[in-house]
Amino acid sequence: MRIEQIYTGCLAQGAYYIESNGEAVVIDPLREVEPYIKRAQKDGAKIRYVLETHFHADFVSGHIDLAEKTGAQIIFGPTAKPGFPAHVAQDGEVLKVGSATIKVLHTPGHTMESTCFLLSDENGKDIGLFTGDTLFIGDVGRPDLAQKVVADLTQDKLARHLYHSLRNKIMPLSDDIIVYPAHGAGSACGKNMSKETTDTLGNQKLFNYALRADMTEQEFVKEVTDGLMPPPAYFPENVMMNIKGYESIDTVLERGNAALDPDAFEAAANETGALLLDTRDAGVFAQGFIPNSINIGIDGSFAPWVGAMIPDIKQKILFIADQGREEEVVTRLARVGYDYTIGHLKGGFQAWKKAGKETDRIESVTAIEMAELLQKDPSLIVLDVRKASEHFSEHVIGSENIPLDYLNDHLGEIGKDKAYLVHCAGGYRSMIFNSILKSRGYDNLIDVQGGFKAIKESGLLPVSNYVCPSTML
Repeated sequence: MRIEQIYTGCLAQGAYYIESNGEAVVIDPLREVEPYIKRAQKDGAKIRYVLETHFHADFVSGHIDLAEKTGAQIIFGPTAKPGFPAHVAQDGEVLKVGSATIKVLHTPGHTMESTCFLLSDENGKDIGLFTGDTLFIGDVGRPDLAQKVVADLTQDKLARHLYHSLRNKIMPLSDDIIVYPAHGAGSACGKNMSKETTDTLGNQKLFNYALRADMTEQEFVKEVTDGLMPPPAYFPENVMMNIKGYESIDTVLERGNAALDPDAFEAAANETGALLLDTRDAGVFAQGFIPNSINIGIDGSFAPWVGAMIPDIKQKILFIADQGREEEVVTRLARVGYDYTIGHLKGGFQAWKKAGKETDRIESVTAIEMAELLQKDPSLIVLDVRKASEHFSEHVIGSENIPLDYLNDHLGEIGKDKAYLVHCAGGYRSMIFNSILKSRGYDNLIDVQGGFKAIKESGLLPVSNYVCPSTML
């Protein structure tokens, strides 16, 4: 038997491939399904089941395309009501895969249909638990997401369901079972997940705060809901796509991969009102870009930030990318439900410049230059766009904090008559922030290269004493 974790860093997401005696299972697949199909072909195996631990909020699953292309059966846990052909399994139901078995364990709490899958070998020994968003390494799933989809649910009710699921279904299992979660550190589906992506259940019983043996239900509810911030706006949209179905990834790729020369690109932008998304490196973007385009770099946490900053997943998008990465951009947009990419700039930004078309830029300074500017002009405002918990933990004394995540809710706090030195942790988020405001007519923003890390290392500006944050959401 073979168990393989297929981890995608951008989404901090783990999908799983299990093969036994020529039969395979894929758990929580991403939108693009060809890698799973090729993996099974390499083993000479047939994909028999696509297991879904729940209706995901942070990405669009590839379950429908994968089932259609392989003939596999989609499996959900109890209470799921998918809008497409699927088997809704009973609690305790056992699936046969080659010489292995997979037992369905209904574990409501993160969502009501949340389900874990217990894998046993040919001898009946339990060896792995695929926990989805019910149990992470070091944390558990946040219990507030399903209330956005089901009206009568509250995070308190969900947290209580989760408490009992953990104690009645998971904690009684053997300590030597390996826990295979759907996410690791960096996902917005939990608060303080470990960077480790697997662990033994025994270790989790010892070190995961939510699995303390003497923890009361009320203590669990209080701790698991402490520090929760509103989830990204695209989460409910992704849930509905996962429930109701979606357009094939093949159609999305064909539409998005249309290569447009500068004239055609400009005409398409004017005719469709498409958002211009520049996916190049932040530092490169600052030196020159198409006016009114926004920058979300492909080499950062691209898909989650697209989801956080572009409210409408049906928004038409035209994009600028480094040559050779165009299909990657379309694919990663589709992972979070942005299916209406209508083309990219052929030849990239250099083709736009060569055509003699208008360009723009954002002023960018080093941490040393930042200190010099503040010395010359104390009226400059240091604007920290990291999360509130990061700012609380450690910040430039006197700086203001407007988290990028909630920029749209705080635009009124940024004056066009004031000048700002804008920084994040390392330079990625601040350029997103600056490019969005630049596209809305703000010309008084200076980006700080290297962010807070560079500022602190320079030693030229006073920084607050470090305080351990309670959450990194």
